[in-house]
Amino acid sequence: MTTTEDKIRAQINNNPILLYMKGTPEAPECGYSAATVKAINKTGHEFTYVNVLAAPFIREKLPSISNWPTYPQLFVKGELVGGCDIVLEMVNDGSLDLLLDEASESAKIASGS
Repeated sequence: MTTTEDKIRAQINNNPILLYMKGTPEAPECGYSAATVKAINKTGHEFTYVNVLAAPFIREKLPSISNWPTYPQLFVKGELVGGCDIVLEMVNDGSLDLLLDEASESAKIASGS
């Protein structure tokens, strides 16, 4: 039987750019999620998302796995990048684009594309 923790770890490990957020990219349900989606979209990279409002078990369990108490949470190549404030700082200093470029390139190599 797969536990919630197993499911979360699989999501994190199987998606090079993964955003746990409130709502969906098309209809974010909090300002922080909206700002984070906008920042990622600016880079032009595709990403996977999990709507934690529709997945209460994930919403409850993820903070104990990531040691990050709030949403959204951005994971890149299996590592927590952070929440909205960190993502916005990274947009401003250019490091988000570089990190997502690297993650996308790694995903292409892994898939043989």
